[in-house]
Amino acid sequence: MWYQGLLQLNGWQILAVTLVLTHITIVSVTVYLHRYSAHRALELHPALQHFFRFWLWLTTSMNTREWTAIHRKHHAKCETPEDPHSPVHKGLSTVLRKGAELYMEEAKNEETLRIYGKNCPDDWIERNLYSRFPIAGVTLLAFIDLALFGVLGLTVWAVQMMWIPVMAAGVINGLGHALGYRNFECKDAATNIMPWGILIGGEELHNNHHTYPNSAKLSVKKWEFDMGWLWIRLFSLLGLAKVRRTAPIAHQVEGKQTLDMDTAMAILNNRFQIMAQYRKLVIKPLVQQEMHRVDESVRHLFRRAKRLLSRESSLMDSQNEEKLQRVLAESQALKVIYEKRLALQQIWGRTSANGHDMLQALREWCHQAETSGIKALQDFAATLRTYSLQPAPGMAR
Repeated sequence: MWYQGLLQLNGWQILAVTLVLTHITIVSVTVYLHRYSAHRALELHPALQHFFRFWLWLTTSMNTREWTAIHRKHHAKCETPEDPHSPVHKGLSTVLRKGAELYMEEAKNEETLRIYGKNCPDDWIERNLYSRFPIAGVTLLAFIDLALFGVLGLTVWAVQMMWIPVMAAGVINGLGHALGYRNFECKDAATNIMPWGILIGGEELHNNHHTYPNSAKLSVKKWEFDMGWLWIRLFSLLGLAKVRRTAPIAHQVEGKQTLDMDTAMAILNNRFQIMAQYRKLVIKPLVQQEMHRVDESVRHLFRRAKRLLSRESSLMDSQNEEKLQRVLAESQALKVIYEKRLALQQIWGRTSANGHDMLQALREWCHQAETSGIKALQDFAATLRTYSLQPAPGMAR
């Protein structure tokens, strides 16, 4: 019948097709726009690049240069008033409801495009079709959906139109900087919304991405799953992609006791994983120990102490800062490990340009940790000595 379209699909079949179509759009965004165009974490075959450009023009009307420039500016100005879509400054509700509007507003900023939009497509078809007639693609898609799916094609088209504005512009840019868990205390408020990046192609792992923005793989933990990375691996096997960078691997060599330049460079390279280990091996056990030691009247302060002691200092609000100071006032041991955490972070922030200065600072830090009388700190200092840029044959773990 004519109102069922050329394919004559039932409702469940149309739902399945819609999910496939929206997933292709998600793959186009996460693999092409995000990991390839914005961050150059991989290379893509020209044919695959053009397929993604065409598909995004057809299904979203998004322009490669505009999206790339806005995203690069987001990383450069993250959580500042210049961030195009920071919920910290614009409010979570605003980003969730008006994520697409914020994108379109920033796309009109010629300075943003000039500074951050370099090395994007500027060929004949980009100038004369994709950029010149951005609405033509989604208009054409409406007719295609009507022809294929009949009356329900309008619903399919509406879902396709809403998918990226809601899931990417709203959920990732909004919830991805407000709710979820953090593997790493990067300088901004990015979070992992959930550990299984399926619905939005791996973009759910937003904290991992902001920690390692140039990594083609967004999952870090063994129990995390990045659907976009699965597609990249498939494209690589087909000769359509080549991975340039992934997050560094923290090599540790059993029995290594010398803190040398190799160790210092390995620590600098893997500083985010090391601070995550500090949270796990030093802060967590000390908080549990001190919680049993302190008086019951102040024990409630320690329930969030692990998070407060680990939190990136620039992201602490006045209320949490006050709670942290109360915890530190109750426990000298926690005060010591908190100050040692700050001191360790300051080493690579202050001395990373000079390897010899950093090495000397790390040696001094380890000496102080070893003489602190706090076993967790002593053990962690010993762990630091085992890091290496390359694993030793037969000894790496």
